[in-house]
Amino acid sequence: MRPELNVELRPYNTLALPGRATAYLKITDPAQLTATERRREKRFILGGGSNLVLTGDFAGTVLHMAIPGKRLVGEDAEAWYIEAGAGENWHDFVQWTLQHGWPGLENLSLIPGTVGAAPIQNIGAYGLEVGDFLHQLTAWDFEKQAFITVDRKNCQFSYRNSLFKQQGWHLNGGIAIVSVTFRLPKAWQANCRYADIANALAARQITAPSPQDIADAVISVRQAKLPDPSITPNAGSFFHNPVVDRKTAAALHAAHPQLPSYPQADGRVKLAAGWLIEQAGWKGKNLGPVGMYEKQALVLVNQGGANGDDVKRTMAAVQASVREKFAVDLTPEPIFL
Repeated sequence: MRPELNVELRPYNTLALPGRATAYLKITDPAQLTATERRREKRFILGGGSNLVLTGDFAGTVLHMAIPGKRLVGEDAEAWYIEAGAGENWHDFVQWTLQHGWPGLENLSLIPGTVGAAPIQNIGAYGLEVGDFLHQLTAWDFEKQAFITVDRKNCQFSYRNSLFKQQGWHLNGGIAIVSVTFRLPKAWQANCRYADIANALAARQITAPSPQDIADAVISVRQAKLPDPSITPNAGSFFHNPVVDRKTAAALHAAHPQLPSYPQADGRVKLAAGWLIEQAGWKGKNLGPVGMYEKQALVLVNQGGANGDDVKRTMAAVQASVREKFAVDLTPEPIFL
């Protein structure tokens, strides 16, 4: 239970940014958390580090959630209930559910990170969000010094957001998610409404796709567009797709007919941030050691030797360019520590 001291965090964030933690403790069993202090130390809860911008040293304890385990915990006439430890690799977990005949999460294949971090950001891709199938989660509450259970309704999920993100618990160490249970309906329906996925299936001449077919299509599309962080450090999609009112969207479409957009249930319209960034001239453009990826303008990459200030400088320049050209504000997805 003794933490390591003065630990370099570069290996623990996929942007490969430098910074040291005063203390670091790898959590492989929920019981380890019961021995932590209530509020006597500053702490940060770390998952896979795939949604993190490290801005320098961290004067506190990093608790690295690495709790393993995945299992079927229940079943009824309508669904399977699957539990996974917070430290499980997200993509590996999705593929494991498909191998066992429990579909539903296939559109979220190849998203980097861990199971425990997925609800915080409410990760999503190709018409699906993790909150759509989350049943409940278990977390350690440092203030109450007790494990708590939070069901889907109380997670307050919205686009790339949740109760946990709203409360800042990922930054102040208020709680640590230790396991997540998913409800996967037995009445499965293919979700192929995004053009990239439909085109990938059509190219393989698949007209009645299985869950694995869709997963394979998602994987191929993501691999074609996104860099491998082990080769080119990155944090995936760096900006949220902005959501604007219908009047603003109509004006933008009148001026830019090719702008991809997606009507939302509340009447607003989601715009493609990657398209905005590309049209602002940032696709494949670098500012020092940081730039936007040559194959997907939405992905910010570390070309080598970058630090947190370099990332913030490039982020601000991209935001300014998009604001000047389109009068649209971009909000970063990653957590800044």
